[in-house]
Amino acid sequence: MYIKKSFTVAEILKFTGPKLILLILWNTGAVVFYEFFHFEWLKISWLPISLIGTALAFYVGFKNNQAYDRLWEARKIWGGIINSSRSWGAAVKAFVSNHFRDANLSDAELHQIHKRLLYRHVGWLYTLRNQLLIPTPWEHISQSNRAAKLAAKHHKSFGTGLSSDDITEKQLKFFLPADEYEPLINFRNTATQILDYQSSDLKRLREADTIEDFRHMELQALITEFYTLQGKCERIKKFPLPRQYGHTSGIFVAIFIFLLPWGMVNEFHDLSIYGAWVSIPFSIIVGWVFILMEMVGDYSENPFEGLPNDIPMLSLCRVIEIDLREMLGETDLPPGIQATDGVLM
Repeated sequence: MYIKKSFTVAEILKFTGPKLILLILWNTGAVVFYEFFHFEWLKISWLPISLIGTALAFYVGFKNNQAYDRLWEARKIWGGIINSSRSWGAAVKAFVSNHFRDANLSDAELHQIHKRLLYRHVGWLYTLRNQLLIPTPWEHISQSNRAAKLAAKHHKSFGTGLSSDDITEKQLKFFLPADEYEPLINFRNTATQILDYQSSDLKRLREADTIEDFRHMELQALITEFYTLQGKCERIKKFPLPRQYGHTSGIFVAIFIFLLPWGMVNEFHDLSIYGAWVSIPFSIIVGWVFILMEMVGDYSENPFEGLPNDIPMLSLCRVIEIDLREMLGETDLPPGIQATDGVLM
């Protein structure tokens, strides 16, 4: 998540740089062909181009609205994960007790149960984040062309490469019981199975009268809520913005940019002897605006892609981890995730 108030000119140029270079070359080349090779027959009336531009603006605007909806829904889902996680921590501490037991557990034993349930939940958080970052076939990093190379560069310069990200792979053992780690990481959907382990643990606690029926149902309802929130994240991750909207807008922008200089040169040529050359910067500005709009929607439609426009899942996981560990009375806590180069992951 980009957290600065505004982008710098350098950042915008870096984001659109390769396409801007092609745009400059194309518009300049079109005028060169027009002036020196007498391609006057290619000039086009501005009216049809303006009609295409107007229709394209509506189309790209629709795509960007849908991309923003996906991004904002993902943020609301993770907001729900934060709220329900805090509720889980408070409920575990309040409900798992000696109130219904014949033989009381010691405070240390109760604390270990609380710790096991809360730590396993932290493990679920980091596992869910890790699963959501697995590339899907339609994401930029999965392409076989230059888009994949650019996405890899963005991952390193603007995305997940900015933060130390070894929690899931190197520290998950810290959050899961030793006898559960190996079987859990070998499941196809580890996050789902961690919640199933939580449910089984609650069943054992109910059988031991450490919780009674009502409290068991309340805790199980929170697990059900976590399943729901996970499913919502997976729905966004695994169902892309329909390709008939996500891809065709890029084709339409390319067509518009191809036609643009031939309409601009027609309008500027009669203004002065150098009118055709004056059309170049205007064509570049108009084309660049459409390219930038298209790229904003294109890079916003997948909020779990590991890029700077993503939901800051690592930061949110760390926030919940700190909250739950403080509920356990721990003071040796990890620091919060800090933004790097204006990007919070």
